[in-house]
Amino acid sequence: MTNPTDPTPADPGGADPGRVEPAASRPAEPTAPTPGPPKPHPMPKPGPKPGPRPGPRPRAADVHPVPTPVPCGDPHEFGRIDADGVVWLKTTDGERQIGSWQAGSIEDGLAHFSRKFDDLATEVEILEERLAARSGDPRKAQTAARHLLDALPTAAVIGDVAALEQRLTVIVGSADEVADSIKAEREQARATAIARKEALAAEAEDIGAESTQWKVAGDRLRAILDEWKSIKGVDRKTDDALWKRYAKARDAFNRRRGAHFAELDRERAGAKARKEELITRAEELSTSTDWGATSARFRELLTEWKAAGRAPRDADDALWQRFKAAQDVFFSARNAATSERDNEFAANGAAKMALLEHAEKSIDPAADLDAARREFRAFRDQWDEIGKVPRDQMGSLEGRARALEKRIRDAEDAQWQRTDPEAQARAAQFADRAAQLEDQARKADDRGKAKDAVKLREQAAQWREWADAAASAIADR
Repeated sequence: MTNPTDPTPADPGGADPGRVEPAASRPAEPTAPTPGPPKPHPMPKPGPKPGPRPGPRPRAADVHPVPTPVPCGDPHEFGRIDADGVVWLKTTDGERQIGSWQAGSIEDGLAHFSRKFDDLATEVEILEERLAARSGDPRKAQTAARHLLDALPTAAVIGDVAALEQRLTVIVGSADEVADSIKAEREQARATAIARKEALAAEAEDIGAESTQWKVAGDRLRAILDEWKSIKGVDRKTDDALWKRYAKARDAFNRRRGAHFAELDRERAGAKARKEELITRAEELSTSTDWGATSARFRELLTEWKAAGRAPRDADDALWQRFKAAQDVFFSARNAATSERDNEFAANGAAKMALLEHAEKSIDPAADLDAARREFRAFRDQWDEIGKVPRDQMGSLEGRARALEKRIRDAEDAQWQRTDPEAQARAAQFADRAAQLEDQARKADDRGKAKDAVKLREQAAQWREWADAAASAIADR
């Protein structure tokens, strides 16, 4: 039996153990042991084959709708193998001979050519998926689809070739539209990326030219760089030009920041030298016992310290500790002296209180005015010799001493009224003047003006002498 000559299409399914070669290229097949057509071997009927894997559906705006992949289905519907082993494909235009089958039963042959159709359908499905997913180059998918479409009329497969042809035709027809759409999207993405990088470059230029918030601006420039690296799709020429703008702005900012901190370092070095001078002066004053003047000078030094500014961070704290140590030496000594003075003033207060209580009991101008005067003068002398008292006791003690003096004056006034009014008035005037001067002398002592107090007491003594003389003259009458 002579095999008919097969067409020679490209085999899209690849090598297969049951592949049937054209008569011109394959060796002679073994003949059946008995004459006549080969009897089909009983074989289990193959189950339905799964269809090609469904791919993601393309967007309506991207590609034309493609038919759902059609599995081979029942091979008897699309082809047959006759008794001579000739393989026929059923098409709408009639049957077409695609090869021969002598390697097994008819069902095996139909299954073999059906698998080859499935392999071809899988290739078509892959092209559809790539086009729908917009991955790869649509032009390449179009070229591959054209190649398969051209080879389809001679393909040695059994299946719905018409449906496969329709799917390949859709791929070829829609590839240009998908390619144009992808190109437009890429152009839009490129324009968006360029606009964003232009905005980032402009922001960097503003920072580089004006910002003095060194930490915040530096962090923002780094954030701009991170975002810049994530923006893709800009052509090399445009990207290089935009990068130069960003790099130039960053360099300008770094130069200004470097100049700022260099100047700051110089200022801090000057502040360090100034503070070291202040420390030297503070250490010289730390042993002074002129408490009032030195305290005022330390306050001035502290004001100068604050105005000097900050020294370098690693030195500023140490400088402050040295300055503070000099202050502490002085103020500790002053506080100790003040505590000692306070103790002295407290003792003076107790002594004046005892003296005042004794005078209030012993001085009685109504009984003996002259004796009262003498005792009060002795009281006043002792009072002045005791010295200063705590500030909170000063008012009450002085008030009681003036009250005691007023009792004597009131007694003198009563006596003068019994004598010559003019002489009495003159004696009272002298006594008042003496009392005023004595009071002024005490106040001068309290203020630390000892020389003024001595002069005032001399004047008071003179006036007191005149007052006593006037009083004596009145008493002699």
